[in-house]
Amino acid sequence: MNIQTRTDAPLVLSGRDVTAVLGPTNTGKTHLAIERMVAHESGVIGLPLRLLAREVYARVCEKVGAEKVALITGEEKIVPPGARYSVCTVEAMPRETDAAFVAIDEVQLAADLERGHIFTDRILHLRGRQETLLLGSATMRGILEKLLRGVSVVTRPRMSHLAYAGQKKLTRLPRRSAIVAFSADEVYGIAELIRRQRGAAAVVLGALSPRTRNAQVELYQSGDVDYLVATDAIGMGLNLDVDHVAFAQNRKFDGYQYRDLSAAELGQIAGRAGRHLRDGTFGVTGQVAPLDDELVERIESHSFESVKVLQWRTASFDFSSIDSLKRSIERIPQVEGLTRALPAVDARALDHLSQDEDVRRLATDARRVELLWEACALPDYRRIAPAQHADIIGSIYLDLARKGHVDENYMAEQVHRADTTDGDIDTLSHRIAQIRTWTFVSHRPGWLADPAHWQEKTREIEDKLSDALHERLTKRFVDRRTSVLMRRLRENAMLEAEINPSGDVVVEGHHVGALQGFRFSADQAADGEDAKAVKAAAQKALAQEFDTRAERFAVASNGDFALASDGLLRWIGAPVATLTAGEDPLTPRVILLADEQLTGPARDKVAARAERFVRYQIEMLLKPLFDLRNAEQLTGIARGIAFRLTENFGLLNRRDVADDVKALDQEARAALRRLGVRFGAFHIFVPALLKPGPAGLVTLLWSLGNDGKDKPGFGDVVNALASGRTSLVVEPSYEPTFYQLAGYRTLGRRAVRVDILERLADLIRPALAWRAGTGPRPEGAFDGAAFTVTPAMMSILGATADDMEEILKGLGYRAEAKPAAEVQARLDAFDMAERERVAAAQAAADAAKQVAAETPAEAPADEPATETVAAGEAEGEPATSEAPVEPAAPSESATEATPAATAEDEAVVEEPKPILLWRPVRHDGRQRHGRGRGAPNHGPNQGKGEQRREGGERQGRGGDGRDRERERGKKFKGKGDGRRDERRGNDRPGGKPREERPARIDPDSPFAKLAALREQLKK
Repeated sequence: MNIQTRTDAPLVLSGRDVTAVLGPTNTGKTHLAIERMVAHESGVIGLPLRLLAREVYARVCEKVGAEKVALITGEEKIVPPGARYSVCTVEAMPRETDAAFVAIDEVQLAADLERGHIFTDRILHLRGRQETLLLGSATMRGILEKLLRGVSVVTRPRMSHLAYAGQKKLTRLPRRSAIVAFSADEVYGIAELIRRQRGAAAVVLGALSPRTRNAQVELYQSGDVDYLVATDAIGMGLNLDVDHVAFAQNRKFDGYQYRDLSAAELGQIAGRAGRHLRDGTFGVTGQVAPLDDELVERIESHSFESVKVLQWRTASFDFSSIDSLKRSIERIPQVEGLTRALPAVDARALDHLSQDEDVRRLATDARRVELLWEACALPDYRRIAPAQHADIIGSIYLDLARKGHVDENYMAEQVHRADTTDGDIDTLSHRIAQIRTWTFVSHRPGWLADPAHWQEKTREIEDKLSDALHERLTKRFVDRRTSVLMRRLRENAMLEAEINPSGDVVVEGHHVGALQGFRFSADQAADGEDAKAVKAAAQKALAQEFDTRAERFAVASNGDFALASDGLLRWIGAPVATLTAGEDPLTPRVILLADEQLTGPARDKVAARAERFVRYQIEMLLKPLFDLRNAEQLTGIARGIAFRLTENFGLLNRRDVADDVKALDQEARAALRRLGVRFGAFHIFVPALLKPGPAGLVTLLWSLGNDGKDKPGFGDVVNALASGRTSLVVEPSYEPTFYQLAGYRTLGRRAVRVDILERLADLIRPALAWRAGTGPRPEGAFDGAAFTVTPAMMSILGATADDMEEILKGLGYRAEAKPAAEVQARLDAFDMAERERVAAAQAAADAAKQVAAETPAEAPADEPATETVAAGEAEGEPATSEAPVEPAAPSESATEATPAATAEDEAVVEEPKPILLWRPVRHDGRQRHGRGRGAPNHGPNQGKGEQRREGGERQGRGGDGRDRERERGKKFKGKGDGRRDERRGNDRPGGKPREERPARIDPDSPFAKLAALREQLKK
């Protein structure tokens, strides 16, 4: 049978015999509903929370007797045979009833995104035969009058005055206060703080079982505790003797997102302050900023924005198939003032299960589809992932469809998992949520073969877990000794003081401060008329504690200490000393952080142990520096380099010590290398110090003597090093020295790790060493005198092309811009020549084997003709080729860069970006076009032998070339402008270019084809 109810029928919206009783909190609305219900022969009342349902159930039982009242919630049903009145949660209210009276409480929840469609459905469709009451906020008046034509609206004023009390610290909140937060962790944290400061707190969360909640409320109501920490559950009608409501949070997760509470929601919760004719106050505490004046006025006057739309979902489901059911759920309301609700838990579970093949095979008719939808109504008490919750529903449905009931063994296994009272508060709360799931299952008609047994079993387990949870909450958040403390203080009795292992100082169970290391910090809450007596007892206990701690400190292992990046020495987490500058940067002074009560031999023991650990820590992390300082095998220049390395914390620019490095012999170099020194192309450094630990320590030691801890960037550069950054953007506000101390060199707007710069040198070296005809062209090589930036170079530096320009300039290279087409043509020619050379060599080999008639000539890599062609193209360029050519005077290179541009072409063709050719620069500023000196050596022999691997110096060629460059500088002093006149090919007196003589090239040589290709490009 196709079960389809009211799918096409329009909504019948009528307010006949419906009365809306609206107003703020503490107006007696719920009390009125109870009185009206018991005046009728039968009735049903729906409430928003099962906690409130239990409270109203108890009140109705007192009036008419428990045998006449039923309690129906999702996981709890008490239904006496002669029950005339039903107290339900709104979700558990029947869709249709014959009761004379119906009441729905807190109807403003019809606008709630998660549960609103349930309230909307009951408001629109559920009616009592004689009377229907809708109870809620005055914000609902407009929408109810719009949807329910003819509804009668009654407004009720608040019985007491509600006033704003501003912001107060948690420790200064008045007695009989309720502190409101919106997560279990926050509630427990606040309750713990109140217990420590004020003695005790009760806890109320919506996730607690009714039994636990009632026990906690009783603690508060009886006066055993003066503070209640709760979620917004107290805003839904729980009647408590609260004088003040303090908001510790004003943001909550509504099921979809974190958002600020609306004024109406704040007013609903704040309204719990005051009872009957007793006035109440509200305010904020903790990190919540004071409420603005406009919001305060709206809460005090109960003037909130009216509800505009209600959440709606059809109740007329099409069960002909799963897909039809999903489409009916997504139906859009046809009445203005209603909006389709977001997918609820049941709809999300159905969507997940509709993709399960086993479920689809079983849900083939209307009865099976309706059964699936009933199973999807299982609430997600545990707040687990939607897919995990859907899997539980799927298991239940498969049993129902195949066996007619849930498998007994499966049910027993799930219930047994929750049947233990071990664990902490969170564990017990999770088990209660778990057993509530199976309590709900046990109360579903027809789902179990023996429902009575499982209802009794699950109720027994839930009660047992609830009692255990109440015991844990009381033990954790209620300290009954507080009242004893205050009483004994008033009696002027001797107080007992103690210090627990965590350092908290407690007097008669009252927290008065904390002892961290050898410093006592008094709690600001320990004030008032009895503060002196409390603190005196604490000081008495501390006298003995200081001596005991000093003994433990003196024999503590190194693992108990930690030296922080800011120079603070901690012992088992507590600060005990700090570092200041000493005479030697590597031996700072240690200053104890201790109260005056630590004196005499005890203080001396602590100071000696602290200094011993600091010395150990520095010598361990900076061992290479101490090895260099104490190396007796070093003499002369080597010892001087070691001293400068130690003085500069293990890092020197090679150019700064070039003469000394040049003068080192091989034995001295080897001795320094054995001590961990590396001779790089750009730096002399100790790689072991380029790690976060040593780098952080040297940063600290330098900062102690240079007030660096107060300078911007302290610690930030080391953090970047610890994250693995090979380079980073330079922050102008940072102290520049911090980059060097962390092993970075600042080049333009980026700082690059020095070991990464040496890797860059390893990539540049083969590119500059290559010559045409000597083998395959390495990446980035051009003509043996210049190179181009490659992706590999940018990758290891983490830099852009613009960054690379600044980096290479800072390293001593200069760029020459060449048209992209010209550069590519040259590279293609080189590559083609190499391919032909290889092919020719292969052909020659083959021909030799076959005794061919002719063997192709192969020019050696160092043949003069080869060098003539390569060098001529690199050195014989006109002066205008060094920079991008202006359009007004196109040169040969410009013509080569844009061969496709013609007079007939009207379109604007974007010229390719020029390519930068990078050349080493001598110390006098002149570029090197060949194998010159004066810049880091990247010659072809680099890497052969220890000396070349570690720095690129070329023995016998002048080291870094300073002396020979000086001689060359004298030769050309005063000739030309120091630029073009000093370039190879134009260094003759008078600046006249040297005439090029054509090279004699074998016509069968690959280089003849290279020259021919060059001539074609010129045309």
